[in-house]
Amino acid sequence: MKIGETAPDFEADTTEGKIRFHDWIGSSWAILFSHPKDFTPVCTTELGYMAKINPEFERRNVKIIGLSVDSAGDHKGWAKDIEETQGHAPNYPIIADPEFKVSKLYGMLPADVSGDPKKRTPADNATVRNVYVIGPDKKIKLILVYPMTTGRNFDEVLRLIDSLQLTAKHQVATPVNWKPGDDVIIAGSVSDEEAKKRYPAGWKAPRPYIRIVPQPQ
Repeated sequence: MKIGETAPDFEADTTEGKIRFHDWIGSSWAILFSHPKDFTPVCTTELGYMAKINPEFERRNVKIIGLSVDSAGDHKGWAKDIEETQGHAPNYPIIADPEFKVSKLYGMLPADVSGDPKKRTPADNATVRNVYVIGPDKKIKLILVYPMTTGRNFDEVLRLIDSLQLTAKHQVATPVNWKPGDDVIIAGSVSDEEAKKRYPAGWKAPRPYIRIVPQPQ
């Protein structure tokens, strides 16, 4: 999978019923985040935290959906553990992928993987630790891949969403460590002539190729 490609569509069972992925996304943004196996410690903390901050994603018109290489029944049992240990049960669907179809479709597992998922260990599925941000156009905007031992920073994913949505709308780029409200950079695809029309007050330019303006509202 590469940034800019169309996210593969699929049908799958989830903890909230069967979905067709592209139809489920609709006109929203979406985050698909995957897990190597149910009842694993790091992922338990992640699923609980995503439930806690889901209102922040909803405020940004972003739907979130999990995936784990187990059955929907296992997911529902796991959800009880998540609520009891993290204080928040998943309030978003989790895809059941016991036949590895979605994991293989997205290149998270080799095409020749087969067999009973219950006989596989988390280490067997170690590559299923990805985050995909998908736009309303169904294109992949961002991919993050984490090792099993490092919990994902979903506050950072919120920051990334803010940057992706801002830059998609205004033809700007966000500099290092940017946060909402900070100055931004006029995209290189915008000529100086066009930039003068967009930013009649001008811009700061420590170099001709670094054109800094306040964040567009």
